[in-house]
Amino acid sequence: MKKFIIIAIFIAVVILLGLFYRNFLLPEALQTVEESGKTIEIEMRAIKNEWRFDPDYFEVGAGDRVVINFYNEDDYDHGFALEAYGINKRLPPKEWVKLEFVAGRVGEFPFYCSVSCGSGVVDGVKRTHFDMVGKMMVR
Repeated sequence: MKKFIIIAIFIAVVILLGLFYRNFLLPEALQTVEESGKTIEIEMRAIKNEWRFDPDYFEVGAGDRVVINFYNEDDYDHGFALEAYGINKRLPPKEWVKLEFVAGRVGEFPFYCSVSCGSGVVDGVKRTHFDMVGKMMVR
């Protein structure tokens, strides 16, 4: 019975320390915000044979629900990764994919294609999978 009391005290101390950290020590950049009740819809495309997202930059407000409707114009897979929000979604060819999340942290967050999709020449310039990048700004 004594070991259960020790375990219960240990769990209570861990929980209290976690609450203390979250309320007083957590850096501002990692703090989440309340939902604003506003929904922002964005239509994004993987442009056929150009190895880029359109748009490759967008802005939303802190707490906004973000709905991204993707269309992959290519004949091969792409991906969408937004690591700061734990998002990594496959974008099948010639299909729409819907992604929803709450922009709970303020800052500028990069996104990129997470599926190796090759390379090609666009307007005389070599473009590759690594050129499929963009940024989301949360204000």
